[in-house]
Amino acid sequence: MEQNISSGSPENRGVMAFDFAQLRRFPDIEAPNLFAHDPTDELILNEAAAALAEAGPGNVVIVGERYGALTLAAGTRHSLAGLRVHQDGLSGELALSNNANALGLAESYVSLPLNAALFAQATVVLWQLPRSLEEVAEVAELISAHAAANVQVFAGGRIKHMTVAMNAVLEQYFWQVAAGRAWRKSRPLTVARPREDAPTSSFPRKEFHSEPGLWLCAHGATFGGTKIDQGTRFLLDFIPQMTMQDRAIDLGCGNGTIAAALAMARPGMRITATDQSAAAVASTRATAEANGLTAQIDAIRDDALAGFEDESAGLIVLNPPFHVGATVHAGIALKLFAEAARVLAPGGELWCVYNRHLQYRGSLERLVGPTEVAGRNSKFTVTVSRRPIL
Repeated sequence: MEQNISSGSPENRGVMAFDFAQLRRFPDIEAPNLFAHDPTDELILNEAAAALAEAGPGNVVIVGERYGALTLAAGTRHSLAGLRVHQDGLSGELALSNNANALGLAESYVSLPLNAALFAQATVVLWQLPRSLEEVAEVAELISAHAAANVQVFAGGRIKHMTVAMNAVLEQYFWQVAAGRAWRKSRPLTVARPREDAPTSSFPRKEFHSEPGLWLCAHGATFGGTKIDQGTRFLLDFIPQMTMQDRAIDLGCGNGTIAAALAMARPGMRITATDQSAAAVASTRATAEANGLTAQIDAIRDDALAGFEDESAGLIVLNPPFHVGATVHAGIALKLFAEAARVLAPGGELWCVYNRHLQYRGSLERLVGPTEVAGRNSKFTVTVSRRPIL
């Protein structure tokens, strides 16, 4: 791949350029307003350039990677091998693999879970900061406890998503937290010197909800944490109306609220809880264990039911996201509807809850089958769609 001197990076530092435009998001949603990289990737890479140039093989960790911008650019610019990478979303992990294969860089990195091994004795960490303070805390806790004492963390995010509270969280785990100059609406943070007195072993979080009588557990990147999303809470009221099945799928399981509520309401049912988020799958497993429901609930990481056979489910329950990352976009919901239609057996039911203003009923009719409004309140609509029996 031909390389050119970078002219668009901060302060034109003369770093050999990486062509970010060649990266794709696939199999994640692709659209003109959705991108495979943002200026934060470039800013982090430039802030870390000197440290990356001196890093030995296997000493660099990348966390919060989106679609491969940090991993593949770092590997190309600095001839780095043995990069350790964590991505919470499976679609991003698959996109990184696709991009790496296309560029001949598949051997430059290894994907790992978010655990001690990811950060063990790392000397450089590149980190696309999340919006969730809980996720910031979980990652910081692991870096502080397991990276090398001289680790340098080069973090960054879009300014509109960064808060002073992030610095306060990081300061619980590191003695040094310093903000750098903003560039193209992104800002870097340089973090170093892990604290000996940092909090440890605080994840997953755990909280009891008297209604519906469940312990809910959550790792940092889990949407909603240990809380019950308002739409999910409304959907739970309709469990008695759902078709009686031996097996069901909780699609987009999050912290496992729906899967656990189904299991408690129907002791004979087996539920497969699935999510593309590694944190969500781990959280659902913890929720199942906390409520004594491991015999009924299997939690697996999967990209929109890709691993499920056609016409294999009689009941699917879904609270679909209405955004892709930080961008409001219906693409993921429509993808999930289409995959649910493929996996539903003839006569099977898809139960959905969504914000009233989204008006998904027409899409459900088109993609799945006849759709009825089962309930509506001031904020949410619950529908049931049935796969036609031909």
